[in-house]
Amino acid sequence: MKLKALSTAIILAALPTAGAFAAALDRSGQSIAAFLQPGNYFEAGISVLDPNVSGKVKNGWTPNPALPAGTLGLENSNVGEMAGDYYFPQAALKFQLTDNLSFGVLYDQPFGAEAEYSTDTKKSPAALAATGFGNMGAFHNGTEGTKVEVKTQNISMIVGFQPTENFNFYGGGVYQTVKGNVQLRGAAYGGLAAFGDYNASIKEDSAVGWLAGAAFQIPDIALKASVTYRSEIEHEVQMEESLGSSALAATINPAAGYKPGKTEITTPQSVNVDFQTGVMANTVAFANLRWVNWKDFAIRPNDFGHASKFIPGKAAGFDLVGYTDDQISATVGVGRKLNEQWAGNVSVGWDSGAGNPVSTLGPTEGYWNVGLGLQFSPAPNYFIAGGVKYFMLGDAKAQAASDFNTSNYVADFEDNDAWGYGLKIGYKF
Repeated sequence: MKLKALSTAIILAALPTAGAFAAALDRSGQSIAAFLQPGNYFEAGISVLDPNVSGKVKNGWTPNPALPAGTLGLENSNVGEMAGDYYFPQAALKFQLTDNLSFGVLYDQPFGAEAEYSTDTKKSPAALAATGFGNMGAFHNGTEGTKVEVKTQNISMIVGFQPTENFNFYGGGVYQTVKGNVQLRGAAYGGLAAFGDYNASIKEDSAVGWLAGAAFQIPDIALKASVTYRSEIEHEVQMEESLGSSALAATINPAAGYKPGKTEITTPQSVNVDFQTGVMANTVAFANLRWVNWKDFAIRPNDFGHASKFIPGKAAGFDLVGYTDDQISATVGVGRKLNEQWAGNVSVGWDSGAGNPVSTLGPTEGYWNVGLGLQFSPAPNYFIAGGVKYFMLGDAKAQAASDFNTSNYVADFEDNDAWGYGLKIGYKF
């Protein structure tokens, strides 16, 4: 079952930067393309993202309705660069065991976040202290600010059955780890919400899920289509939480009868649809569509959730992170074989975001992007590919956790962008 040279010589939509700045916590895009390569195949790649995300505190915003607008002098203060550079690797190894049976192992880092806030306030530390907010600015005006870091890793083990040259039915298990740290600081969390001194550490936890899919191909015209479903994966983690000097700290005191418990974190289910077809000699068109069920995703750390019920008007408590919409993203493009050693592609991508207003821990709403990719094949059985994408990030209104599912927000993030870079090697054996 060997594909024609056309479809194996062009990198198509599989550049490592495919999902580099998607909605919510989505990162890798969870491509299955490597497993659908013909014969025995290995690849490894890395993506690097360089974002530029900053904003301004909402005009008239105050962290406490008891304080009149302007009390803290935070209106239109700049929320400095909050999205740090990050990278994530991916790798795949696929064996064609027989004409009808294949096996593959895929590694990626599908979900994650990395952010750190600083704020240029208009008040001096002494003036801020006089308001009762110490050295906290809109997000912080001291030596440490709001930070979040979340990392997941997936190993997918897949078995495929090919009854004919045209069909491939596959499925398998997914082993996933998750870990992270959260630190909330500043008046955005220190007003009525009183979480301006909150810390949480998610020790690495593992859990399992599954995937299943089907692919159809017609090698003579370089046509290939696939649909892949990935299940949600449920984690139960023992988080280390602290409310510091907050007045809410007493609500999680075991001496007062509070019983600590585990926190549920369920990474979302998703569906990927991939398509390519030859459109003329040495040229293919390709498309990718992805859906991720972020609407049903939320993180409510056990201590945080319990303490939040003591906030006036929040008897039901609230989540640390949540989203109102599911994510839909799409990429379309054209790839062309330039000669026996060189191929390239151009693409355009769109991401819906996962709702607006959004969490202050990830204040963008989707994107548009444009990408360029280039592949060099010194020999027919291996290649080196690189790519770059420019992301025009959607404007967003950022809100604190206590305002989730309302129209309230604390800052506007507009006119932000990001650059993504990818490098990949592939080897057929």
